[in-house]
Amino acid sequence: MKLNRLHQAFVWLRRIRYCRGFGIQSPSDYRFVRYVINEHWPYYAYESLGEEDDWLRRKLGCLYFRLANDLQPKTIVDWVGFHDYLKAGCRSACIVDDAQQVELAIVPIKTDYHHLFQECNDQSVVVFQDIYQHPEYWHCIEHDSRVTLTFDLYYCGIVMFDPKRIKHCYTVNF
Repeated sequence: MKLNRLHQAFVWLRRIRYCRGFGIQSPSDYRFVRYVINEHWPYYAYESLGEEDDWLRRKLGCLYFRLANDLQPKTIVDWVGFHDYLKAGCRSACIVDDAQQVELAIVPIKTDYHHLFQECNDQSVVVFQDIYQHPEYWHCIEHDSRVTLTFDLYYCGIVMFDPKRIKHCYTVNF
């Protein structure tokens, strides 16, 4: 347990210069980092969610809750088991295992992203979990020609596809 906390502190210190949106010039990207990724105010459903979860699962679950709350998608693809957080973030969303058109997807890092990206459009958001375990795979995803924005949060990576945007890869201290 102490080694886990030590590792968490090391990761946080290594990424300290990327705290709370510092250096992000785009107003929309800054808003996303500041008020969705790194929001520190408690939301209405935090108390009832993940009481038994370890610190990392709860931290990621609250992030996925905020993502679903911000995006309000009609369908969510969840391949990693965060249904309760996602459903609390968007009660009207249908959580599915496969979708013809991806609005929000939470998937493991070793997912076949080529096939998944074919189902994405300009508004799609895909979250890859555990990117630190396979950094070379994450870099392939970042450099895919369909991807325009990525947010590397160490524990997960967020991918967006808006073709009107200039390609940018952000590192965020999460």
